[in-house]
Amino acid sequence: MPKSIDLLISECLAVTVDDKFSVIENAGIAIDKGKIIAIDKNEKIVPNYEAKKTIIAKNKLAIPGLVNTHTHAAMVYFRGLADDLPLKDWLENHIWPAESKYVNAEFIRNAISLAALEMLKSGTTIFCDMYFLPDVAAEVLEKMKIKAILGGPLLDLPTPVSRSADECLRNAQNLIEKLRGNERIMPAIAPHALYTCSPELLMRAAEISEEYKIPLHIHLSEEKWENEKIMSEKGMSSIAYLKELGVLSERTIAAHVNWVSGEDIEILKETKIGVAHNPQSNMKLATGICPVPDLLMAGIKIGLGTDGATSNNDLDMFGEMQTAARLHKITRKDPTVVNAKEALWMATKGGAEVLGLGDVIGSLESNKKADIVLIDLNKPHLTPLYNAHSQLVYSVKSSDVDMVIIDGNLVIENGNSLVCDEEKILSEARTFSQKLKGVSF
Repeated sequence: MPKSIDLLISECLAVTVDDKFSVIENAGIAIDKGKIIAIDKNEKIVPNYEAKKTIIAKNKLAIPGLVNTHTHAAMVYFRGLADDLPLKDWLENHIWPAESKYVNAEFIRNAISLAALEMLKSGTTIFCDMYFLPDVAAEVLEKMKIKAILGGPLLDLPTPVSRSADECLRNAQNLIEKLRGNERIMPAIAPHALYTCSPELLMRAAEISEEYKIPLHIHLSEEKWENEKIMSEKGMSSIAYLKELGVLSERTIAAHVNWVSGEDIEILKETKIGVAHNPQSNMKLATGICPVPDLLMAGIKIGLGTDGATSNNDLDMFGEMQTAARLHKITRKDPTVVNAKEALWMATKGGAEVLGLGDVIGSLESNKKADIVLIDLNKPHLTPLYNAHSQLVYSVKSSDVDMVIIDGNLVIENGNSLVCDEEKILSEARTFSQKLKGVSF
C-alpha cells in the first residue's frame, strides 16, 4: 500500500550534489513533513507513495536550494547608488552617509522584502546576512518563507541604529534571545571587520559565539591595505591576529579572504573556519581575489556569496557560480581549476557546510530538508544538454528558475512568488528611489 506523503516531484532530472555528485535521470523525489524521504528513479518512487500534491517535472532540472554565504540584503535599496569607486571611498563617502540618512525600521522592512523576493526568484533558499535591525528583517523573512542567518554588524563606530559598541552588543543579545530555537531564521554574532572593531569587541563577539554556539560572521582580508595595516601594527597578518585573539573557530564565517599567505591557509585549515567567496563584488571593487583553488586543495570549507547589491549589483547566485568558475581559470591560466562541480558544490553543499548546516541542507538526499529548485530546461540556451553540472554553471540563468520549494512548501511557481505581493514590493522600491534621485553624498 502506497505511503501517504505531502509532496511528490516526478519525472525530473535531479542533480543531487551528494558525495558522488550523482545525477538521476527521470527521477522522483518524495517529500513529507518538510524533508526529502526518498529520491531515486521515478519508477522506484512513484508507485510507493500517494501524495497530497504532485509536481510533474518533465523537462525540469532539480537542484538543492542555493546557499548565499555572505550578503547585506537590505542594501538592495542602494543598488546603483555609487558605482566604479574604490572600497574606502565607496563606503565612507557614499554608502555610510546614505545609510545614516535613510536606514530605519520601515527601510529595512521594505528593502529586505525586495531582497528576499530577488533571492527566491533566482533560486536562493538561505542566506547569511550582516545588516542593521535584523530583528525587523526576521519578521519579514518569516512571512516570505526564506531561510536566513542574521546578525547586526558590531562596530566601534556610531551606526544608524546604535551609538556605541555596547549598544551593538545589547542589540545582538536581544536578537539571540528572540531567535533562539528558530530553525528557519537563525542568529549570528557579526563583528564587521578588524578595521572597525577593537580587540575587546572582537573577543567579546567570539565569547558570545562560543557561549550560544552560533556563527561569527566577519569581513576578513578583503583589501590589501587591511592586511598591511595589521602587519605594520601587530607584526602579523589579519588572519594570524584574529587567531591570537581567539576569534577563529569552526563557527567563523569569513567573507572575502583575498589576501592570504601559505601560513594563513594553514591557520584557516587548523581553525576549521568557513570562507565566503564573493567573486563579483571583489572584481567590481577591485579588492582582490580569494585563492579558491588553494583553499579547496587544503580542504577548507568554502561557499559563495553575492555580498550586497550595492557592490555586485545583484543577488544572483547563478551569476556567482559562473563567475567563480571562470575567474580562477584566467587568473591561474589553467582551465581545469574550479571546475563546474566545484562551483556548484560551493553554491550548495559547500555553502551549507560554511554555515554549519551541512547535515541539514545543501544536497538532495534522504533526511535533508526539502529545499529544492526546479529549473526549466525547455529553453534554447539550455539545449542540447550533455553534462548537467556544466549546464548549471555555464548556461543556466536565474531567470530559468521555474519553481522553488523550501521545507517542502512551494514558494515560487512558474517563476512567480506565492508568498508576497510582488507588485507592491516593486512599487515601494520605486517610490523610495525617488528620494535619492539627484541627492549627492
